[in-house]
Amino acid sequence: MQRTYELRCPVHGFIPFSAWERDIINHPAFQRLRRIRQLAWTDYIYPGAMHSRFEHSLGVMHIASKLFDAIVHRSDDILKNKLGFSDGDLKRDKQIVRLAALLHDTGHSPFSHAGEENFPVDPLTNKHFKHEAYSAAVIRHVLKDVIDGHGQNDLKITADQVATLLEKGSGAGRRTFWKEIIDGQMDADRMDYLLRDSHHIGVRYGQYDWQRLLNTIQIVEMPVQKGEEGSPESRIGVSEGGVHAAEALVLARYYMFTQVYFHKTRVAYDHHIRHALKAILHGEAFPPPTPERIVAYLKWDDWHVLGRLADGEGGEHGDRIRNRDHYREVYHTSENQSVREQNQLLTVVKNHLGNLVAAVEPSETSAYKLDNSDIWVVSDDEMRSAQKLSQCSSVVKNLNKNPINIVRLYARRERAEETRAKVAELLKESL
Repeated sequence: MQRTYELRCPVHGFIPFSAWERDIINHPAFQRLRRIRQLAWTDYIYPGAMHSRFEHSLGVMHIASKLFDAIVHRSDDILKNKLGFSDGDLKRDKQIVRLAALLHDTGHSPFSHAGEENFPVDPLTNKHFKHEAYSAAVIRHVLKDVIDGHGQNDLKITADQVATLLEKGSGAGRRTFWKEIIDGQMDADRMDYLLRDSHHIGVRYGQYDWQRLLNTIQIVEMPVQKGEEGSPESRIGVSEGGVHAAEALVLARYYMFTQVYFHKTRVAYDHHIRHALKAILHGEAFPPPTPERIVAYLKWDDWHVLGRLADGEGGEHGDRIRNRDHYREVYHTSENQSVREQNQLLTVVKNHLGNLVAAVEPSETSAYKLDNSDIWVVSDDEMRSAQKLSQCSSVVKNLNKNPINIVRLYARRERAEETRAKVAELLKESL
């Protein structure tokens, strides 16, 4: 019998973990997450937002485990008789899901998402690396010994199996089925950060009935389209009784983005830390997520950057962070402005405002995506018919039709009033 440990979490109560998981948690690569704030400089607006990626990652592991158990409990027959999982498979997969959930954020840059613009370009995609690529590299090349070689790894789980569950594609084989618990529109990551961020900030926007989701989550057999052959594909979804709980999760994310993550001052500080990091890095990028460079990357955390800022580095933007002298918002569009409105605004800025506008910052996201990640719903009657959440919820469907797309203009504090008046005058003339 492995010894079980637990720690107290302000959101979930006690979170249990094994001795093997404890050794992974104690590894320096995971302890680094104590030194990365979950919400970057949000504490400059909401003073309680000092929580870290460390506690969030433990919460994600906890919720992922609950989701896994609920799915197995409610869909045992489908898992074993239709998908071919044995009890041994499920025991092994649960441990892999727990480790993937625990380690999903180990690749985050200093100040979380605010630093990702300084990631190098992936030569395969010609786009900036994502933090998930760094997490996978940390698992494969830094945590390999404490995973593959651990004495209590009786299930012979490999670091590569854990990392694969964080990556796009079907490289995990049949285990790909569980990726929706880690990365989806009803995943453990989202379910934890909404609750946790709300708790620490002191708002209620991110609250929803996650216990109801646990009581309704199950495997949904998607309908076979006409002309197609074979068995129906199986997805993770909810029963009809969980529709409103799923809606509440989607709405909670929408409210948190509009009220917290896209708060005008928070957006300003994201701008400042991105540019301060560029100055500290002397225009270079963070080390890439390669076997040779991933350890060098892990030396970068909030403490390291804060020390550099305290020493006077970071240029103008570092000065503004130290003195809380952020750019001031002088104008913002509506949440759902048209392309015409955007172009009109940018034309005004380019042709008439010169250096009065210090920054143009777009804030955009889709509160819900109508793609393959759409949450599936199975009816409670004997027909057990399945449809997408966007088909049975007008709330969710309309959120997709009207994605958040705000453009903000900022000016230096000493010229904010002048710029605000000039912007209003020019926009009025352009109508």
